[in-house]
Amino acid sequence: MRDPTVRITRRGFLVATAAAPIAGLGQSQGNAPARPPAIAPELVREFVIAAHGNLDKTKQMLESEPGLLNATWDWGGGDFEMAIGGAGHMGRRDIAEYLIGKGGRYDLFVAAMLGQLDVVKGVLSANPSLKSSLGPHGISLTRHAEKGGDQAAAVLEYLRSIGAD
Repeated sequence: MRDPTVRITRRGFLVATAAAPIAGLGQSQGNAPARPPAIAPELVREFVIAAHGNLDKTKQMLESEPGLLNATWDWGGGDFEMAIGGAGHMGRRDIAEYLIGKGGRYDLFVAAMLGQLDVVKGVLSANPSLKSSLGPHGISLTRHAEKGGDQAAAVLEYLRSIGAD
């Protein structure tokens, strides 16, 4: 029985229990498979760099390690990037479309580069403050649309019309 004269603070409780194992964490539960091991950080970095401009290498790496598809590299200072983000700010439509075709997640910045006006308008209509949001490496929405070339001209025009950065 607990001694009513002993009080534990929330901080004390958190400190005391932080290292305690959580039953089953990381283990298979029933029919659910256990998680695979983490992908080597060097491999994630190499994949993200490849997707900035090398479609063949991107394909080869993803075929060898499918878990790379949505892996994120931390360049430091909160600058996280997936392979598709690199393709987005480099204007590599071919790489972005390949990754999307494999089920890759993409965001507003990649949609801008791809010229997906309906997506960009929908997101910015629902969240107008995102017009000043920055993507990987602090690159703006308008710069992503510029990298999309002629196929993203309507997105670029729209972004400029609403004063996007």
